Amino acid sequence: MHSPLPAKPTLTMLTLLALLALPDAVPRLKDYRVLDWRTVPSVLDLVPRRNSLVEDEVLRLHPERDAANLSIPEGSLDRFYEALRRTESRQEGAVTRILHYGDSPTTADLITGDARRLLQKQFGDAGHGFCLMGQPWAWYGHYGVSLQSSGWTIEPASQVRGRDGFFGLGGVSFRGGPGVATRITLREANHTRVELSFQYQPGGGSISAAAEGRVLGKADTRGAGGPGYAAFSIPAGARRFAFTVEGGPVRSYGVSFERPGPGITYDSLGLNGAYVSVLARMFDERHWAEQLRHRRPNLVIVNYGTNESEYAPFVDQVTGNELKEIVRRLRAAVPEASILLMSPMDRGQREAGGVIGTLPTIPRLVAIQQQVAAETGCAYFNTFQAMGGEGAMGRWYAAEPRLVGADFIHPMPAGAKIVGTLLYQALMDGYNRYKVRLLQQRMAHKKPQMDADGRR
Repeated sequence: MHSPLPAKPTLTMLTLLALLALPDAVPRLKDYRVLDWRTVPSVLDLVPRRNSLVEDEVLRLHPERDAANLSIPEGSLDRFYEALRRTESRQEGAVTRILHYGDSPTTADLITGDARRLLQKQFGDAGHGFCLMGQPWAWYGHYGVSLQSSGWTIEPASQVRGRDGFFGLGGVSFRGGPGVATRITLREANHTRVELSFQYQPGGGSISAAAEGRVLGKADTRGAGGPGYAAFSIPAGARRFAFTVEGGPVRSYGVSFERPGPGITYDSLGLNGAYVSVLARMFDERHWAEQLRHRRPNLVIVNYGTNESEYAPFVDQVTGNELKEIVRRLRAAVPEASILLMSPMDRGQREAGGVIGTLPTIPRLVAIQQQVAAETGCAYFNTFQAMGGEGAMGRWYAAEPRLVGADFIHPMPAGAKIVGTLLYQALMDGYNRYKVRLLQQRMAHKKPQMDADGRR
C-alpha cells in the first residue's frame, strides 16, 4: 500500500490550485487569470495538435509587404549583411555575431531566442553564445541552457547605483569567494570552446573550469585591473560544466559557448527594469567598449522603451539624447558593426468601458526613436507597428490562447515567438534587397561600354 502524501506539500499544491481557479470562479478577478484550463492537456503533450496561432498571426500581419517596419538608411546594415553573406556561402570559420540589448522580455530569452533559432536554422549554429554567471532574476534563462549558481553577490546595472560601472558584456557583475560556484548544463553536446569573462583585481582568486567532472583549467584573476578572459577546449560529448571560485575573491561576468561555424551567435543581453540610460550612463564607457571589441559583433540591436514609457517627461525630454549617446558609444567602440534600433512592443492600459488601449507615450516614444535612427544613420525596426500598432496589446490579450500577460506589457511565449519571427523576417527581407543590390552592381559593372563611335 502506498503511503499518503506528506501533509505540507499536499496543502501547498491544493492552495496553488485554488488560487489558479479563483479568477474563473470570481468574474471580477477575470483579468488576473494566468491559466487557461483548456490548454493543460496540450501543455502536458496529452493531446497532439498543430498550434497555428503564431503562424496565422504572422501571416495576418504580412511583414514582408510592409517595408516600413524596417527602415534601412543606405548602407547602414551593409557590414552585417556582408558578414551574413560570408556565413551563408559557408566560408570556413565565418561566424556572424549579433548582440541584442533589451529589457525584461529578453531576460528570459524571449524574442531573442526565437530570432536566434530561425537565424541558426538558416545560416548555421555557431553556439549558444554569452550567458550570465547566474540568475539575477528567477526568470532569467537561455534556450537550451540550464543554469544553477550559489553564493554570488549579484549586481545588475539596472539596479545598482554609485558603483564603478563595470558590468561586463551582459550588464551584471558577480562577486564571490572560495566555494562560490556556477553549474551549467547544455541540452546538446556539440560545443567545442567555452570562454570565461572576469575582472582582474589585486589579490584576486582563481576560477576552475570543469566539464563532466574533469578540470579543464583555471583562470587567475590577480592583476592591476581590467577585463580578463580565459578560453578552454570542450571535450567531445561534454554537456555539464562547473565553474568554481578558489583562493581569494573573484569578480566574473559570464561565459560564452562556441562552435567553429560557419554560423550565427545571437547574444541575448536583457536586463530587468532596463531603459536607455543603462547603456548611456550606467555602463562605464571604456569598460563596455573593451567588452564589445572582444566580442566583435557584426550587428548590435538596442531594444528599449517599455520601462521609460511610464514616464512621459522622460520620454519627451531625455530618451532621444540618451539614445544618441548609446549610438555614439557603440560607434566609438566597434565602428565596424552595424546598429539596429528596435522599438518596444505596444503597452496597454485599461480605458473607459474596459477597453485595452495603447499607453499614450508609446507612439511618441516610437516616433522619437525613429527620428534618432534617421539622424544617426542607424537601421530601425518598428516592433510596435509590426505587431499591429495602436490597440495591438488588447487584441493579443483577447487572443485564445493569450499572446500577452495580464499586465499588458510582457509577451507570453507564443507572443514572443511572433515578435521574434517578425524581426527575423524583416532582417531577411533587408538581406534579400542587399543581395539584389549587389547583383545589380555586378551586372552594371560587367555591361559592355560604348566608345565615342558607338562601338563596343
